[in-house]
Amino acid sequence: QVHLAESGGGSVQAGGSLRLACVASGYDISRSCMTWFRQAPGKQREVVAFGWPDGGTPAYADSVKGRFTVSLDKAKNTLYLQMNNLKSEDSAIYTCALRKSPPCIPQWDAHNSWGQGTQVTVSS
Repeated sequence: QVHLAESGGGSVQAGGSLRLACVASGYDISRSCMTWFRQAPGKQREVVAFGWPDGGTPAYADSVKGRFTVSLDKAKNTLYLQMNNLKSEDSAIYTCALRKSPPCIPQWDAHNSWGQGTQVTVSS
């Protein structure tokens, strides 16, 4: 059984940084398509970044390009989302999701497992 657990969320001022972690158990992240989603209150869920973390180049939402970076620690089976120069509009619940089989489809229901989410709050 696959289990994903996010951590690293919190409150930060605009311009600050946070690093989210998505720890996986029960499946090898490096063999998976991984997606970071976020959802703010009253807004639709959106894709932040997705792709094959081991050797692939993630695709990023235009709103986070140049500020967010996905990385993988294979030894820890952990996916990271480094978020720099945070803006108030980045405030949301961030959730990682895993899809076992290609192709990599950045849609919520196309994944096999999801974490519980972590809250990010950016104050201006």
